[in-house]
Amino acid sequence: MPLAGCAQVDTTSPADTRNHAAATSQARFGTVDCREARCIALTFDAGPSENSARLLDILKEKHVPATFFLLGKRHTEKYPELVKRMAAEGHEVASHTWDHKILTRIPDRQIREELARTDDAIEHLTGRKPTLMRPPQGRTDANVHRICRELGLSEVLWSVTAKDYMTTDSALIEKRVLDQASRDGIILLHDLYKGTVPAVPGIIDALKARGYVFVTVPQLLAPGKAEPGKVYRP
Repeated sequence: MPLAGCAQVDTTSPADTRNHAAATSQARFGTVDCREARCIALTFDAGPSENSARLLDILKEKHVPATFFLLGKRHTEKYPELVKRMAAEGHEVASHTWDHKILTRIPDRQIREELARTDDAIEHLTGRKPTLMRPPQGRTDANVHRICRELGLSEVLWSVTAKDYMTTDSALIEKRVLDQASRDGIILLHDLYKGTVPAVPGIIDALKARGYVFVTVPQLLAPGKAEPGKVYRP
């Protein structure tokens, strides 16, 4: 499931989203205001997997919310209780399509099916339809934006990748994340790979020591909100 990197598309940053909303609202958002705090978002693609329960244990122990971009086929189908647990424990549950098809290479009908089928499955399990999606390999275009807008979805890319699909070395995964981390960063990891979950405690502890506050993607944008059809990346 290699990720070739983010496509060259027009994107909106979390800071721009917050600043635009701040022009009309000065309200704080919950317990974390990323206009003031040094926020960063931890995100996981292509789950749930056999490693997700351990990951959820770690996140609960360290009081860290995450955003999960889930696959449908062989994932939400196989681990429905983990999807329910993610939602129940306060994580943001989002879509990574049904079968990881590259959306820019398939016809409109298939794009809609890849997205809508996953949204329906997640809504059935959690009671809430996703509002965020991450295109496989970060590959997207104007046509994908249009269909996402129709389906009420915003696209979320990333600024930090450990390329954990290429290594089982947890220390290397941790180092790559820490080397790239910055304020408003969106970290991309995959809990289905062997080396990833063991790297998470060290990543969390090191970034907390640097003064970072972990938030979900919606919290990172608040008091702004993700708009369907738009693409978000730091």
